[in-house]
Amino acid sequence: MKLDLLAFGVHPDDIELSCAGTLLVEKNKGKKVGIIDLTRGELGTRGTGETREEEAENSAKILGTDVRENLDMADAFFKNDEENQRKIITVLRKYQPEIILCNAPDDRHPDHGRSAQLVADAAFLAGLRKIETFAGSEKQGVWRPKYVFNYIQDMYFTPSFVIDISEVIEQKVKAIKAFKTQFFSGGPNDAEPQTYISTPEFLESVINRSKMFGKMIGVKHAEGFISKKMIGINSFDALIQNVT
Repeated sequence: MKLDLLAFGVHPDDIELSCAGTLLVEKNKGKKVGIIDLTRGELGTRGTGETREEEAENSAKILGTDVRENLDMADAFFKNDEENQRKIITVLRKYQPEIILCNAPDDRHPDHGRSAQLVADAAFLAGLRKIETFAGSEKQGVWRPKYVFNYIQDMYFTPSFVIDISEVIEQKVKAIKAFKTQFFSGGPNDAEPQTYISTPEFLESVINRSKMFGKMIGVKHAEGFISKKMIGINSFDALIQNVT
């Protein structure tokens, strides 16, 4: 299956928090979208690798993604090395996405920035024909995505552009809450310790961030992205009018 858009997250729930709205918007336009989780988030304070895998599956159903896979790298201890680069190269050549989204280039959690560089490096290497990868016994053809964009996570970055997600914000929040072990859902407290992301205030901050990005372009909610590559448009018709 060829995908139009493929989002990478080092932990299950990274996508939901940061760019799930964009996946929903593109899916609603008839695009093929997918998610690749690099790890199972097994070292997280709350939940387990198994529960987070189940939660990721439930979230994927809410988002309607065409693909969701886990590359089973080691949470916290994965490296930007040949072994992991080849895993991502194989996935990119398998799904041939035009655009990929990946973790923030720097963030509170050290895994995020390391993941961003790993995915960006693999995206370039996937276009080199002398790097051979296989799907079963069949040699894969080369593929290099046209764009690699970083979504914005806990640490604030000025976005290169933002995408209006106003119509899908409720569905995005529902997908976040699918990770019941991780985020506040309004239910009774469990026996696990409270964390930075399990408080109601954290989820409120995610929603408020989308409101702030939305305000920048005159809409209710938006998600922001960073691009190292210059972005071109076909005409001024592609621009959203910012109401002043």
